Amino acid sequence: MQAKDSGFVRSHEFELAIVYRLMDLTLIFSTLALLSWWRTDMFDEHYQLLAVGLSTVYLLVAESLVLYRSWRVASVKEQASTTISVWLITVAIVLSINYFLKISDSYSRVVFGFWLVFTPITLVVWRVFFREVLALLRKSGYNTRRAVIIGVSDTGLRLYHEVITNPDLGLEFVGFFDDRACSRLSKELKYFGEVGSVKDALGMAKRGEINHVYIALPMHAKERISSYLKQLSDTTCTTFIIPDFFTYNLIHSRWSSLGSIQTVSIFDTPFRGSASVWIKRVQDVVLASLIVALISPVLLAVALGVKLSSQGPVLFKQDRYGLDGKRIRVWKFRSMRVMENGGRVVQATRNDPRITAFGAFIRRTSLDELPQFFNVLMGSMSIVGPRPHAVSHNEEYRQLVDRYMLRHMVKPGITGWAQINGCRGETDTLDKMERRVAYDLEYIQKWSLGMDIKIVFLTVFKGFTSEQAY
Repeated sequence: MQAKDSGFVRSHEFELAIVYRLMDLTLIFSTLALLSWWRTDMFDEHYQLLAVGLSTVYLLVAESLVLYRSWRVASVKEQASTTISVWLITVAIVLSINYFLKISDSYSRVVFGFWLVFTPITLVVWRVFFREVLALLRKSGYNTRRAVIIGVSDTGLRLYHEVITNPDLGLEFVGFFDDRACSRLSKELKYFGEVGSVKDALGMAKRGEINHVYIALPMHAKERISSYLKQLSDTTCTTFIIPDFFTYNLIHSRWSSLGSIQTVSIFDTPFRGSASVWIKRVQDVVLASLIVALISPVLLAVALGVKLSSQGPVLFKQDRYGLDGKRIRVWKFRSMRVMENGGRVVQATRNDPRITAFGAFIRRTSLDELPQFFNVLMGSMSIVGPRPHAVSHNEEYRQLVDRYMLRHMVKPGITGWAQINGCRGETDTLDKMERRVAYDLEYIQKWSLGMDIKIVFLTVFKGFTSEQAY
């Protein structure tokens, strides 16, 4: 009986992922063993258990941060920062476990300290070395593949530029092939010469002159694509279809399955159905708890200042849109004489008469936002994310700004990628809001734990004050 096909697209892991995993585990174990023998003349069961536990946590964190994906077209800096982030999170988890179980006395602090410092260095160094070896081999002609692209389209041109600018990919670009009239093809053809016919490409494939075929035709050309696939099935070429999803400006797209059918999301969030949501939540709770403890005197001083400077409550609660566009109530120190929270909320402007004298100070310095750390602890907000806007502003701008509501696919934040790039204060023109939304969507698309840490760090130096904040 023939086995039933489980889907239309089969995902293949990066061929060297197993090597990376095994090498990481080897370095984690061997570094601890060498340090243990150096300091205590033994590698007893306590250290062995520590190595096994940390290695297990390391692999789990590495999988959640996608450390073992293909890094062929990524920078060394990006790969190294991800590796170090995985190690730091792992160490934080292991230290917490040791603290609560009270087993840290079983280890030498010298051995443990040196291990925590030297291991990430070895993990990064071996990656850089291995990367250079692979790059050298591919540039020398080893492990290379001859590739053609069928279809002069935007996606085809993007693929072409990736191939020629990244020799590490090990692909030798043979040419473009398209049956459409030259007048319909892109002006960029002048950069790489003539375009052959698809018949020529199919002939080369059948003669074994090429290894990879990339079909980059528009999705509506399904009949032509089917015809080409049928003919390519009579060859030994590895064939790829490159859908023109770039037309839709992908937001954190990913493959997923619905039963036995595989799908690709066009607009998605990095925090749904993955370990990332727990990692970010732990980060929020830990940081928010520490920050609230540290700034408690400031909170009391600002609350007293608000109370003494004008009549009214200390805190101002306003409805905003949170995750998935659901309403949340955001806390702020009151900085105005009014409490607008209805269908019409007027943005603050320079010299706004509604703002109190003390309110102007706490708005310029972002001290009015400090109560939102309690929103973070309660789970309605995150420390880093798109800034939440008043409900009336959301309803206004969702009709004016393309993809505006996609910014609500993550929790709103106290600070964000837009804020550290200067997008603070009044959005008195449409282009200011469009710029803010563009940064918010870029954050969702490129999110990583390292990016969150970078934003928090930069916020300390340039995210609290702004000439546009009033």
